[in-house]
Amino acid sequence: MNMPNKRLKWLMLFAAVALIAGGSQTLAANPPDADQKGPVFLKEPTNRIDFSNSTGAEIECKASGNPMPEIIWIRSDGTAVGDVPGLRQISSDGKLVFPPFRAEDYRQEVHAQVYACLARNQFGSIISRDVHVRAVVNQYYEAEVVSEYVIRGNTAVLKCTIPSFVADFLRVEAWVASDGTEYAPEEDFDGKYLVLPSGELHIREVGPEDGYKSYQCRTKHRLTGETRLSATKGRLVITEPVASVGPKISVGERLRDAGAALRSTLTLFCPAQSYPVPSFRWYKFIEGTTRKQAVVLNDRVKQVSGTLIIKDAVVDDSGKYLCVVNNSVGGESVETVLTVTAPLSAKIDPPTQTVDFGRPAVFTCQYTGNPIKTVSWMKDGKAIGHSEPVLRIESVKKEDKGMYQCFIRNDQESAEASAELKLGGRFDPPVIRQAFQEETMEPGPSVFLKCVAGGNPTPEISWELDGKKIANNDRYQVGQYVTVNGDVVSYLNITSVHANDGGLYKCIAKSKVGVAEHSAKLNVYGLPYIRQMEKKAIVAGETLIVTCPVAGYPIDSIVWERDNRALPINRKQKVFPNGTLIIENVERNSDQATYTCVAKNQEGYSARGSLEVQVMAPPKITPFSFGEEPANVEDSVSVTCLISTGDLPIDIEWFFNEYGISSYSGISVMKGGKRNSVLSIDSVQARHAGNYSCRAKNHAAAVNYTTDLIVNVPPRWILEPTDKAFAQGSDAKVECKADGFPKPQVTWKKAVGDTPGEYKDLKKSDNIRVEEGTLHVDNIQKTNEGYYLCEAINGIGSGLSAVIMISVQAPPEFTEKLRNQTARRGEPAVLQCEAKGEKPIGILWNMNNMRLDPKNDNRYTIREEILSTGVMSSLSIKRTERSDSALFTCVATNAFGSDDASINMIVQEVPEMPYALKVLDKSGRSVQLSWAQPYDGNSPLDRYIIEFKRSRASWSEIDRVIVPGHTTEAQVQKLSPATTYNIRIVAENAIGTSQSSEAVTIITAEEAPSGKPQNIKVEPVNQTTMRVTWKPPPRTEWNGEILGYYVGYKLSNTNSSYVFETINFITEEGKEHNLELQNLRVYTQYSVVIQAFNKIGAGPLSEEEKQFTAEGTPSQPPSDTACTTLTSQTIRVGWVSPPLESANGVIKTYKVVYAPSDEWYDETKRHYKKTASSDTVLHGLKKYTNYTMQVLATTAGGDGVRSVPIHCQTEPDVPEAPTDVKALVMGNAAILVSWRPPAQPNGIITQYTVYSKAEGAETETKTQKVPHYQMSFEATELEKNKPYEFWVTASTTIGEGQQSKSIVAMPSDQVPAKIASFDDTFTATFKEDAKMPCLAVGAPQPEITWKIKGVEFSANDRMRLLPDGSLLIKSVNRQDAGDYSCHAENSIAKDSITHKLIVLAPPQSPHVTLSATTTDALTVKLKPHEGDTAPLHGYTLHYKPEFGEWETSEVSVDSQKHNIEGLLCGSRYQVYATGFNNIGAGEASDILNTRTKGQKPKLPEKPRFIEVSSNSVSLHFKAWKDGGCPMSHFVVESKKRDQIEWNQISNNVKPDNNYVVLDLEPATWYNLRITAHNSAGFTVAEYDFATLTVTGGTIAPLDDGSSHGNVHTRIRLPAWMPEWLDLNFMVPLIATVVVVAVGICVVCVALSRRRADDMRGGQKDVYYDVVYNQTMGPGATLDKRRPDLRDELGYIAPPNRKLPPVPGSNYNTCDRIKRGRGGMRSNHSTWDPRRNPNLYEELKAPPVPMHGNHYGHAHGNVECHYRHPGMEDEICPYATFHLLGFREEMDPTKAMNFQTFPHQNGHTGPVPGHAGTMLPPGHPGHVHSRSGSQSMPRANRYQRKNSQGGQSSIYTPAPEYDDPANCAEEDQYRRYTRVNSQGGSLYSGPGPEYDDPANCAPEEDQYGSQYGGPYGQPYDHYGSRGSMGRRSIGSARNPGNGSPEPPPPPPRNHDMSNSSFNDSKESNEISEAECDRDHGPRGNYGAVKRSPQPKDQRTTEEMRKLIERNETGPKQLQLQQANGAGFTAYDTMAV
Repeated sequence: MNMPNKRLKWLMLFAAVALIAGGSQTLAANPPDADQKGPVFLKEPTNRIDFSNSTGAEIECKASGNPMPEIIWIRSDGTAVGDVPGLRQISSDGKLVFPPFRAEDYRQEVHAQVYACLARNQFGSIISRDVHVRAVVNQYYEAEVVSEYVIRGNTAVLKCTIPSFVADFLRVEAWVASDGTEYAPEEDFDGKYLVLPSGELHIREVGPEDGYKSYQCRTKHRLTGETRLSATKGRLVITEPVASVGPKISVGERLRDAGAALRSTLTLFCPAQSYPVPSFRWYKFIEGTTRKQAVVLNDRVKQVSGTLIIKDAVVDDSGKYLCVVNNSVGGESVETVLTVTAPLSAKIDPPTQTVDFGRPAVFTCQYTGNPIKTVSWMKDGKAIGHSEPVLRIESVKKEDKGMYQCFIRNDQESAEASAELKLGGRFDPPVIRQAFQEETMEPGPSVFLKCVAGGNPTPEISWELDGKKIANNDRYQVGQYVTVNGDVVSYLNITSVHANDGGLYKCIAKSKVGVAEHSAKLNVYGLPYIRQMEKKAIVAGETLIVTCPVAGYPIDSIVWERDNRALPINRKQKVFPNGTLIIENVERNSDQATYTCVAKNQEGYSARGSLEVQVMAPPKITPFSFGEEPANVEDSVSVTCLISTGDLPIDIEWFFNEYGISSYSGISVMKGGKRNSVLSIDSVQARHAGNYSCRAKNHAAAVNYTTDLIVNVPPRWILEPTDKAFAQGSDAKVECKADGFPKPQVTWKKAVGDTPGEYKDLKKSDNIRVEEGTLHVDNIQKTNEGYYLCEAINGIGSGLSAVIMISVQAPPEFTEKLRNQTARRGEPAVLQCEAKGEKPIGILWNMNNMRLDPKNDNRYTIREEILSTGVMSSLSIKRTERSDSALFTCVATNAFGSDDASINMIVQEVPEMPYALKVLDKSGRSVQLSWAQPYDGNSPLDRYIIEFKRSRASWSEIDRVIVPGHTTEAQVQKLSPATTYNIRIVAENAIGTSQSSEAVTIITAEEAPSGKPQNIKVEPVNQTTMRVTWKPPPRTEWNGEILGYYVGYKLSNTNSSYVFETINFITEEGKEHNLELQNLRVYTQYSVVIQAFNKIGAGPLSEEEKQFTAEGTPSQPPSDTACTTLTSQTIRVGWVSPPLESANGVIKTYKVVYAPSDEWYDETKRHYKKTASSDTVLHGLKKYTNYTMQVLATTAGGDGVRSVPIHCQTEPDVPEAPTDVKALVMGNAAILVSWRPPAQPNGIITQYTVYSKAEGAETETKTQKVPHYQMSFEATELEKNKPYEFWVTASTTIGEGQQSKSIVAMPSDQVPAKIASFDDTFTATFKEDAKMPCLAVGAPQPEITWKIKGVEFSANDRMRLLPDGSLLIKSVNRQDAGDYSCHAENSIAKDSITHKLIVLAPPQSPHVTLSATTTDALTVKLKPHEGDTAPLHGYTLHYKPEFGEWETSEVSVDSQKHNIEGLLCGSRYQVYATGFNNIGAGEASDILNTRTKGQKPKLPEKPRFIEVSSNSVSLHFKAWKDGGCPMSHFVVESKKRDQIEWNQISNNVKPDNNYVVLDLEPATWYNLRITAHNSAGFTVAEYDFATLTVTGGTIAPLDDGSSHGNVHTRIRLPAWMPEWLDLNFMVPLIATVVVVAVGICVVCVALSRRRADDMRGGQKDVYYDVVYNQTMGPGATLDKRRPDLRDELGYIAPPNRKLPPVPGSNYNTCDRIKRGRGGMRSNHSTWDPRRNPNLYEELKAPPVPMHGNHYGHAHGNVECHYRHPGMEDEICPYATFHLLGFREEMDPTKAMNFQTFPHQNGHTGPVPGHAGTMLPPGHPGHVHSRSGSQSMPRANRYQRKNSQGGQSSIYTPAPEYDDPANCAEEDQYRRYTRVNSQGGSLYSGPGPEYDDPANCAPEEDQYGSQYGGPYGQPYDHYGSRGSMGRRSIGSARNPGNGSPEPPPPPPRNHDMSNSSFNDSKESNEISEAECDRDHGPRGNYGAVKRSPQPKDQRTTEEMRKLIERNETGPKQLQLQQANGAGFTAYDTMAV
């Protein structure tokens, strides 16, 4: 946008703003409160907003103020911005929002517009800077690179041409050459190729080689991030110079403009080429002059060829640059104007000012940035036409208050600043409070008119009649007075009113704040009367307004006449009925006249009055100027002021800078008539520069016209600098000011050395700066002394310069003002003061502010020493006394000032002895002491020394403890236990040591052993075992009786902790202890430590004994293997030894394994070479052959791992002879010679040479060169029946090889059938085409036939005979291998050849078997498939954890076993392998399912774990065994024994710590529940304990009839139940009945299944029933060894299962599946969509009353009050639940909400898959399934793709999460109402759910049941921690829920089962006795795990006996009653 248009737009904007802001102009008269203020921008939008149409943009505009400003968006033309649907909207918070839009919706008026933000409140308005909004629609664009023509040796610049519509958004990211090289912008510009900051590719010193490459630029779009290569490639067209050429520059390039941003890197081009290559020099013009100076090159400014590169550009770099190009032929130049743009910013000073009325106000706009085109001011959003940086208001008025803004602009951007002007004091404009009204009256009486006005300041009131001021006379009296409240009362008295007194009366109240007026008519009855009107003079062009002054009443009409004609008589005249006449645009000719006013009444009486109007013409001056160019000194100039129009006389005056010039020397004024005046200056001087004004004045007006005279003036001193002297350290300022035009540039330089002459620029530093010609030196020092040069230059004349001397005068100065000095009492001391400064310096000494005179005390002596920098004074004291502790001051004085320094003298002595030594505390090895601090001897106590000894020793054998001097308490450590000690203390300062205090005696307590075991020996037994032997520590260090030893071992040089084993103490004297450490690593150094322990604890660790196990083989290969070809038969191989830690022994030799690469995979073809060095040369190799090599290291343990194969090729050589030659007669003059290539070509055959020679004759041998691909040659033009001899040689690049055997043939008429091809072996690749040649000759033409493996060939789709006799086989397969014979036959003879075809195919699936497992590794064996023909190159092993991703590992072909390491402990894994050869990867093996070793934690013994006190219990977590997998954390819960709910103490206790449970009550029984976690699972232990009494005693056990200490053996019944209904009796009875019934059902089902065929062949429903719906009792098992089930249910990986919920989440777990099953019922039948679709069948169940609260809380939970036996956790009717997951990866975004249904009563009919269901007594056949699964998606329910084979497997759905928070307030952890669907339950198996960790509890396989079906439930223990009520159903002790936190999850992907995937003997399910240990029997999971330990499977009979002995405890009995059958096998320990 050009500037004039821009200004016009903004003027329109300001006009609009005035309209918008109009409401804010009626400002309150009262000044605003202090906290009220006008608007100020908090967040102002930026100048440019560019955005892509795909992203949209938001522009924020925020302002503050009080009241809060309103935000309005406006366009540049001032109109307000509104919403455009979908394209632009204004949000409620004031943001201007541009949503993303489609390209076709682009609208220029919306998306390419200049906006501004307006903020306004009642105190004013402000407008933001211009906001240029530009939306960029993603258009297709192409960048192009055009070829560049360049003379060799010159510099080429390739440009990336970018379309203009995207040029602002693209930058060149890099250049790409055709050879792939990429050039990116760099910081150092030193290379041949460099990418300039502006994007061009700069290539220096172009040579011919540069013409072979092409170049593309790669651009990046800054809005979309898209990168794109240019559509075209540019080349360099290089011309060779023919003759010398001068530099050439195209016309358009001679003047250039360049712009760059501040601190960017910019380039200035000088595009010239010539030959010879030119030199380039850059100059910069001094601003405002034609003088130029060379550009100084440095780190920031560099020149590369002709291009000038400026880094970190500054504004001073702006200016005009000249590049001068020269060579021997000529020269050229290029001018470039550089503008460095700096961001604009502005600030108004002051931002707020309060000014009193009439006082001046000044606002200064301080701005920065470059360039600055305009400065403008606005007030309250309206332009005020001021364009200077300083705005001055001479006299502030009311309307001046408001918001002022300064705008600075250039072509690119704008900036603004705002300030507020407030009025000072309290001002009220005048207001008329009371006034007279219009009145009509008769003549005669007096009239009294009154006006009351108020205001601050007090206004004055004046009166007018018909516009004429009323003065006091005999009839008119005006008076006024001020009332108490400050109002002014004014009155007008008219005595005896006449008719002529009528008219319009006006009272005017006026103050400096404003004016108020009131007017009303006074009508007096009488005849018309017109008062006299004075002559009216008016300036032409103005508007005349006059009102006729009429009196009398009533008046009928008032008319105006001119020349007896009633007005109006033209368009300019308007007459109004009230007597007002208006004449617009008055002109002399037409409007100067006498006008008459005529007033009439109804009776016809009239009055007339005349008005004379005189029209005056003002002067008009013709514009003049001194010319466009500035005048030079001594020039003559003149101007004429001509008055073109205006009334005479005209007075013409001249002014210079607003002063009259009559007296100004050198200027003459000459009048040239009445209407002109000439001003002339004969000799222009500098003083004449300025503004010249001509003022023309006549009686109409005065006008001015001003022009300026600019004079070029050479510099002249305004203030010439002079020599200066400054005090050192002061801030020096030397002014140097010069005047001139243009304004001179003033610079300072400093002389080099001590004399003036040579000067250098002043280095810019912190303390030296030049501001507007003034040199400032802050904190001036001596180093700043010297001669300085001030120079002023403006390009006119030679400039000014002045040399001055700056000297620095230093007053005395002490560098150290105060210091402390100490001396020992009685010793001499010297005090020194050094004063620096101008000499002479005098120094005096004071002591405690008193003058010190050495004469008065001979102990003091003063000496002075003159130094180069000043004076040193020394005060000596012969011997110090205590009185010398004083403040000594030395005072230095010279001519320039004085200074003083003080020395605090401290005389010191030794301290007194400490006293009051007391023992505060003691232990076995330490004692805590305290004492009182003694007198410190005037020297701080450095330390105390505590001395102690054994009581029997003397004080000469003491130990010491050093204590800092500031403390009076200390601990003495390192004492021996059970020992008597004497202790004393001394104090010490810098002077010496005090006497000792009195000694105290103590005896230490007993402790753990302090001695280390002795004579420790560690010896290797074999590669994995070491034996450790040792003897006890010295007897004196036992500190008690030793009970045994802890032997710890670990890998040496690691940070891992020791693994300890415990050995009992051997009491025999002198007997050695020993221990064998097994399962160690091979040839690994182990560190062994031993510590003894006694009853107090363990002693110190012994010193590390390090020993290696026996040597093994190296586990890593030699590294950095490399090979170098030496000759055609030798290669050098080098390597670096393997890392020491992987050698597993001492490396004795290295083996190099090598073979030709194509035979590498055949073990029999490999060669071996041994060497002890790190390189070797291989000899006797095949020529021109690629060799593959491996290196391995050998130790005493055997061969190590081989290195990665490397490859080298031997050099080529001459080839061997062709292996065979045939010569076949083709006719009487032709013979066909054919041959086979050499067996060893020893290189690439380039040609064959065929030699022929007629036999017997002395004819010359003929040769014929044949191309390398041709294997036959037809010799022609031979003589018939003449024998010819032929032989052939082959040639490589090295030369010609040996000749083949000779063969003789004779041309003949008879041509028998012969085959020119040879028997050969062909190798074809699987699926590729093969061709076998059969080239035959003969006459007649022979017939060619083929036999394949002895069978006649007949053509088919894959094989056909080609015209030349060859056989083509398409897409070869393995079966095509074999012999192929070709037969040629004609009438003369027949011939045949046989080819052998070998087919190379990818390998078939290998065999993978499991060899071994550890806790973190698997070992597998790999064997290739027997049917593989091609040699196998290696294997790829694929493996994944159960919930992880697949990983791969490469295995070499010769590895019989492979270790997969770094696996998770105790986790399931899948493994399979593929083989690969040079054809490719082969088929995958079967998947191997396995798991790593490791078990969940093992329970500790209670005495070792729990330590009880009266109000706490200590838990020793080290007592837990980790089961092989390291412990991760513990969860601790507790409760009082008689409470229901558990309190969680901590859910993240670390395993190595002890933990104390605090705040327990004394003498109280508690339950403690501990959940221990490791990666293999978790174990729950439950303990009972009683806290001690307050005195430390124990309390009696509770008498509950239980040997286990559990409470509530007998369940209390409600009063209304009969006593015989005792649960202790009923539970066993019901259990027995149920078990017998279930047994019968199982037998029936088994018999019926046995008769059935293989279910997989039949209906799916039936098969699903087999898998999922078998109804089994607790002892029943699904035999996984059945082949029909085992294959179908083989484990498949779940799809990327994520981790279970984290602690604190309320997800549910496995026990919800198990709770609430009344008796044995299969609620796990598979859902089948083909069954009855009524999923929501109503179930009618009678409500069961809640008796004794056995089944759950009855906390008034109205919604949930019906319970079914065994189902204490139910969903409320109509509760909406949030169901996370199933197979949705537990992603909350995929959660579904579903609603439960009301409980209804009814019975279910027989349901398929539910045969044999049994229910508890009193329960009418309700089968409860999970209603939650009704919302579960059906898709991909049972079938999941196997990750390799694609076979589908069936498994149960994945975990469910339910939000527990939806059911009832008190009972927030209740779960679901289980509702059965008619078609069987909705999913097979409960599906893995997350719940209470205590509920899925077999120790051996807690997580075993991973997937329902055969794999159970994963992570069955996560989610909300239920109370014990969920684990012991129906328990009166624990009916409710409520532990608030779940335990933390195990590490991700940890498998939770111990059993191998392939182990058919140990099922992967949780058996009924395991997962339901808390819940009795439950539905079948598809298969039931048989416990590997028979003790875990108790029969009904065993359980009965346990009940009778009361061993199962009450929980099992309660469970039995609740569930109807089975018993809980606890996975907890009730202690």
